[in-house]
Amino acid sequence: AGIRAGRWAAGPDWCFWDTPQVELTGKVMGILGFGTIGHRVGELAHAFGMKVMAASPRKSAAEAAASAAPASYPVDFVERDELFRASDVLSLHCPLTDQTRGIINASTLAMMKDGAILLNLARGPLLDEAAVAAALASGKLGGLGADVASVEPIKADNPLLQSPNTLLTPHIAWATLAARRNIIRIMAENIAGWMKGEPKSVVNKAYLV
Repeated sequence: AGIRAGRWAAGPDWCFWDTPQVELTGKVMGILGFGTIGHRVGELAHAFGMKVMAASPRKSAAEAAASAAPASYPVDFVERDELFRASDVLSLHCPLTDQTRGIINASTLAMMKDGAILLNLARGPLLDEAAVAAALASGKLGGLGADVASVEPIKADNPLLQSPNTLLTPHIAWATLAARRNIIRIMAENIAGWMKGEPKSVVNKAYLV
């Protein structure tokens, strides 16, 4: 919009910007929950020259490293609190359980670097939204990107709607036509596999009978 309005052409320099620029190379991408999606996020972060660190909300660093699928890029598995302290960008990819509900709260936010960026691409209740809003308002958090909220559609009194440096999307990351077709295909393959006695996409193999 600024270019179309003539700001670039009228400016004294060969470029312009309204907000500070962020260099990703050398920064730490912290991933809480290193499953299929977290693994892919790490791959993208590595492509930008970021150092990738990962932790599990329920396993030790050694257990997470032993159970993770092999990665084509270097990953440091650390304990959860170390992940919070080290991350320049913290991306959440864990399920919502009793252990992870409100895992980002005043206490864990206090561990994080000043100005760190938080991404919630998992489930809204992973955040204590009031605490996150307060951290954004104070500048403790440098920014929030979230595709989810604690109540969806988001309510008018959600504190994140008034937070600075906040980008919210309406739980839309899954919703491309290709992704929805993929969901239907996977469901059909799972049903067919189960009927043949060859279950697919098994999460808890211990419960197969």
